[in-house]
Amino acid sequence: MTTAVTICSNALLELGGDPINSLTEGTKMARLCANLYPSTRDDVLRAHYWKCATKRLVLSPLQAAPAWGWSYQFKLPGDWIRTIQIGENGCPDEFEQEGLNLLMGVQTCKIKYVFRNEDEASWTRNLIRQMEIEMAARLAYAVTKSTTVRDSKLQEALMHLKMARAVDGQDNPPEEFDAGSLLESRF
Repeated sequence: MTTAVTICSNALLELGGDPINSLTEGTKMARLCANLYPSTRDDVLRAHYWKCATKRLVLSPLQAAPAWGWSYQFKLPGDWIRTIQIGENGCPDEFEQEGLNLLMGVQTCKIKYVFRNEDEASWTRNLIRQMEIEMAARLAYAVTKSTTVRDSKLQEALMHLKMARAVDGQDNPPEEFDAGSLLESRF
């Protein structure tokens, strides 16, 4: 079963370091992993609409309406990382984000979003591997004292993210677009 500790240990092993048994074990590498892991996880989750970190909710409006321009405001969920969609498929609602609030003209907000999925056991293999590479990149200089290794791991992370996005994006059926005047004028 994958955990934050196994992800960090695999990253350390890739760099030639010793694995850790816990993020709280008191070693330098465990403390470093404990510091870097949460922000790295959030960055990686924000980088793509990962299917294993997607959630849908219906939000209720806050008591206070925006000062002007919109009728309602909604607080983004506490585990929100990135918005995927507001409204129904094919019929998005207009909105504006200010801080951690969504401003809208409708009384209910249907939101699809990437959430802070802290259950690594529910992640896809591509997301796990992306986190291992990202952690290796962030730990590289501390373990190897080499900017070359660090830069190489950063490049590897970018390349893997492209591949992981492509694979993850193929899990849903392709989007179909309605024929419009632009498409009709071509044929």
